[in-house]
Amino acid sequence: MFSLKCLLNSAESHCLQAVRHYGKHNKKFLYKDGQKYGKIIYYPRTPDHQDPPIEPAKLFRVQRIKPVKGNPYWEKRLLKELGLDGKQGDFTVVKNIPENNARLWKIKHLIKVTPITFPHGEPTENDIKHTVLKENGECIVTKEIGPTEDRIQALESFESDPKRLDTDLLKRDARLKWQNPW
Repeated sequence: MFSLKCLLNSAESHCLQAVRHYGKHNKKFLYKDGQKYGKIIYYPRTPDHQDPPIEPAKLFRVQRIKPVKGNPYWEKRLLKELGLDGKQGDFTVVKNIPENNARLWKIKHLIKVTPITFPHGEPTENDIKHTVLKENGECIVTKEIGPTEDRIQALESFESDPKRLDTDLLKRDARLKWQNPW
């Protein structure tokens, strides 16, 4: 505690006392409305605040962003187990299970983890050849595109058009222009 006294006027003396407290504030006293989730205490902004329901991702896209060299052997071993000991831009797909999450937590400073989402639905066994995984974690399933009647009619009208420039006509014209440029 620190006290300060001063005189304002010579005739009249007033005493000001400033008190300074050293130490930590009592969080239990300041933040009374905390909700406990496991070992974490969450303090919502409003008392009636409800978090939206979250469905966790089933898979993670894990990419190594730091070099392997200079890291301890246990981190190198974890990277090798995950298959991230090759090129730095390589990535792997990992299940979202507690064992894998514990491994990823130990090397979190070396990797970038992106949850995989399926905007057009999850792929089946038949869709594996038509599946693309983007860098942002979107797994896109592209189906085979078959011929439609409109495309077939457009192709026939193009091939039967007398003003169409085919390859033989273009070759002959280019040869003539090469031989007689003026």
